[in-house]
Amino acid sequence: MTHDITTILILFGVGLVAGTINVIAGGGSMITLPVLILLGLPPNVANGTNRVVILVQNTGATWSFHRLGLASVPWLRLALAPALVGVAFGTWAAVHVGDLAFQRILALVLVLAAGWIFWHPTDSVADAKMFPPEGTEPLLLRLIFCGVGFYGVGFYGGFIQAGLGFITLAVTSSYGLDLIRSNVVKVSLVLMFTPLALAIFAYNGRVDWATGFLLAAGTFVGALVGVRLQVLKGQRWVRGVLTVVVVAFAVRLLIGG
Repeated sequence: MTHDITTILILFGVGLVAGTINVIAGGGSMITLPVLILLGLPPNVANGTNRVVILVQNTGATWSFHRLGLASVPWLRLALAPALVGVAFGTWAAVHVGDLAFQRILALVLVLAAGWIFWHPTDSVADAKMFPPEGTEPLLLRLIFCGVGFYGVGFYGGFIQAGLGFITLAVTSSYGLDLIRSNVVKVSLVLMFTPLALAIFAYNGRVDWATGFLLAAGTFVGALVGVRLQVLKGQRWVRGVLTVVVVAFAVRLLIGG
């Protein structure tokens, strides 16, 4: 991708918007990934390049949670190994799937994710206020299902990433974690497995580093803006806008394919 002043401004601006939305309502990758494709990157390269953004985002988020004293070490111990295996297979599949097939899969994922955002079932989870105390291990059967669930999280994260937060929340909330604890597990886990996915994409020549860092710079600033905007209680409005934007991207990807 050529990086003239217009492209640089678009990348930074899209990153700014995506980073802000990601903090307030989640789903930032559902904006950055289709924009990278629409700017001319092949879908597979866009998928790999987006991992640079994800790595920067989750480094900042994990650090913020750590400063607040929030951690879920026992859950991360359970989740990391199966998630890493899933990431390896998911990224391998993403590297070898055709560009047109990936673009159509992404369009379908965007439509499904838009429905999830509009419905926003996470509200009921946030009100549950129940999670296992730190150091409590699930029973053996639940441990097995937990491993399978986080393998699925890893596979999806390696393959496409967009909307991963909703899938992770579905897995963690089924074990009684509230929204905050689920987010801690999500961002920490993504930070741990994204380097593996990024390395596989890079090894296969699927990363445009300059584009990735330009977009990541915008998302970093956007995240700071989003933290401040959260106090304005704008989440419901942002969800509505995000739903419309994501559906529009999905239609454009299908038409373009």
